[in-house]
Amino acid sequence: MSVKISILMGSKSDMPVMEHASKVLDDFGVKYEVKVLSAHRTPKETVDYAEKLREKDIAVVICGAGMSAALPGVVAAHTTLPVIGVPIDASTLNGMDALLSTVQMPPGIPVGAVAIGKAGAKNAALLALRILSLSEKSLEKKLEDFREEERKKILNQK
Repeated sequence: MSVKISILMGSKSDMPVMEHASKVLDDFGVKYEVKVLSAHRTPKETVDYAEKLREKDIAVVICGAGMSAALPGVVAAHTTLPVIGVPIDASTLNGMDALLSTVQMPPGIPVGAVAIGKAGAKNAALLALRILSLSEKSLEKKLEDFREEERKKILNQK
């Protein structure tokens, strides 16, 4: 399988959160690329990257961003691919600013939003895999197996 998922983050300091998305994708054997681009500090490069995603055969974009969290919205404004935003706790507002920036997109520029932080990064990867499973049938079985493993973990707790 070629690279299908792009993981973007606004700063290298976001990596400790976003590596949780990478780990999920590694566990599923799905290839991805990781880029650091900022909606505010590298706007031209961010737009150029977003506009060329389809040429690279990317199917889903996961964007991690803190504070104003503009990155997912900027990417979504320049592609019709699914964009999943991961709000990152990078300010004194504990990620609430990033969460609100991610979910409050104007009509016509959708961004899927997940939880703040590590849990959100994991869920973003799982959501991206569910989207890919619509066309990559091998992922459907892996996702079912994952859910069964998670179920067993809960049932085996004492």
